[in-house]
Amino acid sequence: MPARDRKSADPKPTETSQIADFEKSLDELEQLVAKMELGEQSLDDSLKSYERGIALYRHCQGALEQAELRVKLLSDPEQPDQAEDFEPEAP
Repeated sequence: MPARDRKSADPKPTETSQIADFEKSLDELEQLVAKMELGEQSLDDSLKSYERGIALYRHCQGALEQAELRVKLLSDPEQPDQAEDFEPEAP
């Protein structure tokens, strides 16, 4: 396969950065939750962690919604609202 064809199959840089950004946000959110579950933070630090956690959660939720829209557009580009949700087959 020519180099040009391989490049077109690779994800776009912005897509890769969005995925990396989502994963980074999710990782930070998981770390915040773990720290808060220890119960060793002051009330002020807990509130700051909670606020940061909400912001990270909203960011991750938005990224997941964008990913879902992209999947729907790929599934049925002419009528993305009509695309059916993916449901894995039962084993």
